[in-house]
Amino acid sequence: MSKSKIRSEILKLRKYKFKEKVRINPKKIFQILKYNKIDVISVGGYYPCNNEIDDLEILNNFRKRKVIVSLPIIKKNNQMDFFEWSKNNPLKINKYGIIEPISKKKIYPDLILIPLLAYDLKLNRLGYGGGFYDRYIQKIEKKKKVFKIGLAFSFQKINRIPINNYDKKLDLIITEKDFIK
Repeated sequence: MSKSKIRSEILKLRKYKFKEKVRINPKKIFQILKYNKIDVISVGGYYPCNNEIDDLEILNNFRKRKVIVSLPIIKKNNQMDFFEWSKNNPLKINKYGIIEPISKKKIYPDLILIPLLAYDLKLNRLGYGGGFYDRYIQKIEKKKKVFKIGLAFSFQKINRIPINNYDKKLDLIITEKDFIK
């Protein structure tokens, strides 16, 4: 099945099955980070939209632990960077309908929480098709090691994500039911 067909089907399914009360327990993430001895000074998240898993509680838990929180801002040529954000800072909606911070303080996160449309058990992800996260991961990993966690509903799992040379694997996928490593 093509990526565009998978995207279309998962978006319909996610809209149908989405329940606002479904959350990922932040304790899961902190236990995994502690177990893997991953130090996090800064985290890149996203402001949930389009029925994505809500990561705001997770980001708030990082903030309480004095971790710098950031959200992506989409740039020209399908590029993006992460900029510092706290829940009291203003936000804006970009041309894609994605909520972004107004901050100009660029952050290079140690950990990135990534929304998914679909995933497989080999830690491949399917996003919306712009390649923003793949480009960002390629760019940041030239500067530093970054731990990549995909967040998804368990029903977004498919047998095989069609991948190409540009697609970047995740280090971990967490759903409301389980995690894949």
